[in-house]
Amino acid sequence: MTAVKAVWEALRPLGLGVHEAEQVVHARYETLGDRVQHRPPDPLDLPSLTARAAELPGRVVAVEAQWDGDTVHDWFVILVAVLDDPAGEGHLATVHNRPGGPPPGTTAAEAGRALADFLGVPFHFASPDIPGDEAARRRAVRTSPEGF
Repeated sequence: MTAVKAVWEALRPLGLGVHEAEQVVHARYETLGDRVQHRPPDPLDLPSLTARAAELPGRVVAVEAQWDGDTVHDWFVILVAVLDDPAGEGHLATVHNRPGGPPPGTTAAEAGRALADFLGVPFHFASPDIPGDEAARRRAVRTSPEGF
């Protein structure tokens, strides 16, 4: 979408619209797509996730998975560490759909639960089976035994 916007803004003075901008970006990708370097998938093994969590600026009090999506990747899952002192969250991994592999919700839930168990904190994934961005999020750190 960023590329379409940039092309549209550049070509708008010539009278071209968004549809034409999409066609230009598509043609460019068709021509140069084999030169695009794709980022390798984020590692989801316990040592890698533990190392990422240890690099964050706050104390991890929970691990959460949440759906996100865009027009390129469709739905994917983001694993975050919920932090306290300073409060916030830190990105741990992004889990995309892999052809022939398990759904990203399943993969993210397994990795997130393993990390949470290792760290001794709660794991939260409001909707592991149904993609959507309306599911309840873990917002505040609570002192209840359940943590939610």
